[in-house]
Amino acid sequence: MHAKTPVVLSWSSGKDSALALWALQRDPDVEVRALLTTVTEEFERVSMHGVRSELLDRQAALLELPVVRVSIPPDCPNEVYEARMAAALASPPLAAVDHYAFGDLFLEDVRAYREERLAAVGKQCLFPLWGRDTRRLAGSFLDGGFGGLLTCVDTSKLDGSFVGRFFDASLLAEMPAGVDPCGERGEFHTFVFAGPIFHSPMAIAKGEVVVRDGFAFCDARLA
Repeated sequence: MHAKTPVVLSWSSGKDSALALWALQRDPDVEVRALLTTVTEEFERVSMHGVRSELLDRQAALLELPVVRVSIPPDCPNEVYEARMAAALASPPLAAVDHYAFGDLFLEDVRAYREERLAAVGKQCLFPLWGRDTRRLAGSFLDGGFGGLLTCVDTSKLDGSFVGRFFDASLLAEMPAGVDPCGERGEFHTFVFAGPIFHSPMAIAKGEVVVRDGFAFCDARLA
């Protein structure tokens, strides 16, 4: 029996991360060892997604995977982000893992940045979803039995009324032309609460919606 390649997955708590993990779980050559997540320290929420830390913890428990948090300040300068991420990569349990996976789909500049930064510390990148048609990928999310909630919407790219909606067939049908079905250009972010990667679905409740700095957030909670 050949040894599997240990992998750390960049985990946003959302749809693309969940699909990337699903793909990695079905790859006989890799073993996901941990999740890596950035958390905004002032709010104790997953950065950009606005997801509470307790929801992140619940996901990790249902995945039976440890989650390594990298705390960053709001409006984090790039040099601070890079310094804190480098410290995390050089510390246990990440230091022993050389392969890092991301759920990126088609943004070449984002991929190039990740590859450059990780190569600088002797690590390699994996992109299990790269180049997939995003409409088909969104369909596979639904067909696979995943459940997701839009927790953040960039109101400059998508109407704020979409925040707090479930990621389902009706939402995809109503998505305006020019908005990527997977939100790859930052139009929206999701929280995944059910799917084949979890041992059981998570019961969540939708809280208040707030608009801050051009972004609409729905405060998801454990039910």
